[in-house]
Amino acid sequence: MSVFAGLVERLADLLQPLFGLSAAAAAIVLFTAFVRLLVHPLSRAAARGQKAKARLQPKIAELRRRHGRNPEKLQRALLDLHTEEKVSPLAGILPSLLQLPAFFVLFYLFSSTTIGGRPNELLGRELFTAPLGGRWADALGDGGPLGGAGLVYAGLFAVVVAVAAFSYRMTKRSMAAASALTGAGGGRGDSGRHGAEPVAVPGMGPVMKVMPFLSFFTLVTVAVVPLAAALYVVTSMAWGVAERAVLHR
Repeated sequence: MSVFAGLVERLADLLQPLFGLSAAAAAIVLFTAFVRLLVHPLSRAAARGQKAKARLQPKIAELRRRHGRNPEKLQRALLDLHTEEKVSPLAGILPSLLQLPAFFVLFYLFSSTTIGGRPNELLGRELFTAPLGGRWADALGDGGPLGGAGLVYAGLFAVVVAVAAFSYRMTKRSMAAASALTGAGGGRGDSGRHGAEPVAVPGMGPVMKVMPFLSFFTLVTVAVVPLAAALYVVTSMAWGVAERAVLHR
């Protein structure tokens, strides 16, 4: 931690002429961009996996219609299909998992009063007038929502809402496209035996309803973690949505 803290301090010192008292915050944004660049190849692979999964939707719909009344057989058939087509059902998760260590490092770094047995000087760094080691509750207690720190958080919340709304629209479009691929309508034979609508995988219905709104839960994270970690989350979120828009064109 002391090594990482030193790196943040040095980077902040380099950015000081450009960003002044917010140099450490700018350093965190650059650090976030560096992490996202490292996992970008995995994000590209995940995007290819998602497109491959989209191509499988008609076959998945057929399996759901055929085995909808037998959940265990349906799960085995879906797993066999993904294995045969060399498509991971978990495509898209790995890039997010690999970013967690960076988040926890920043969380710990800006939550600790001492680093390596010495006072943590990073806690005195600010984003405009908001301490990077502070939380939204601290901002509300020091000037209220319209105080200096409160306005910084208001800006972060506004960014989260804007990015989440854009992500919501993309998710709804992708879900609509997947529904169009599966098709509704029955026909003859096995595909029409159990009715017109494809049978959903058991337990996935509520998940699919909540999925478009998941980005909005970032507001909770931003509100409860140190500002430095919140800045990492917001920057990574914005990068991820922009990256997704480009890769899934």
